Amino acid sequence: MSTSHISMTRTSDDSDRVVGSDRVLLVLVELANHANSATLDELAKAVKSPKPTVHRALASLCRAGLANKDGRGRYILGDEFLRMAFSHHESRPDHVRVQPILRQLAERHNETAHYAVLDGQHIIYRTKVDPTGGSIRLTSTIGGRNPAHSTAIGKLLLSSTLLSIADVRAWIGTRTLVRRTPNTITSPEELHRQLERVREVGFALDDEENEQGVNCIALPYFLSSPSIASGGVSVSALSYRTPLQKLVEDIPALREIVAGGFED
Repeated sequence: MSTSHISMTRTSDDSDRVVGSDRVLLVLVELANHANSATLDELAKAVKSPKPTVHRALASLCRAGLANKDGRGRYILGDEFLRMAFSHHESRPDHVRVQPILRQLAERHNETAHYAVLDGQHIIYRTKVDPTGGSIRLTSTIGGRNPAHSTAIGKLLLSSTLLSIADVRAWIGTRTLVRRTPNTITSPEELHRQLERVREVGFALDDEENEQGVNCIALPYFLSSPSIASGGVSVSALSYRTPLQKLVEDIPALREIVAGGFED
């Protein structure tokens, strides 16, 4: 279950309560975590609020079409919420521009192509294109997150800001880098070396570092500037089907596809 990014407004006399519109937004975010619907009890427990208060928040969301209540008394995101979300997503400049590129990348190797941006310690997938063939596909989702240090896109985007070992250590801070697989980089020194390599060659790799059996190659995507990347595009492949070396050897063609998208 994903973590809510809505901050809770506290009052001096009731430090455990969320006030005003924050409550409605908190309930909306929590409801989005329940793809198969949720009960009032489940939502109240999740947001740590009294059931009458959560019920009022749900009533507001239902009136706005952002939530629906089914015949079993369970709640789910409403059609109006989905309409707004998909309409906004489809009309975003990065989505409109990058989709043709992702389709070409996915078709070239019959693997999944992603576009993602950096958000602090994670990358967020803005859009993806699955291959038309093949019975096995990746489980990544639009809006989903993965640690930046264990992904090709993450390392690609970090390489433009973490220029020294001191920068890397400051970015890591007091936390411990999560080891997703036996190949995951967890030391500042090794991450720094990889980021230096990314700056040298202009692309980044994930050698089964985020998920076993899956490798990835990532290139910068320039939406509005030829020098500042807005995000990264990648080809994520099942390693038994498309070895990482095959992707590396195809880097000239991959670069041409991505560059062609910017020129258009």
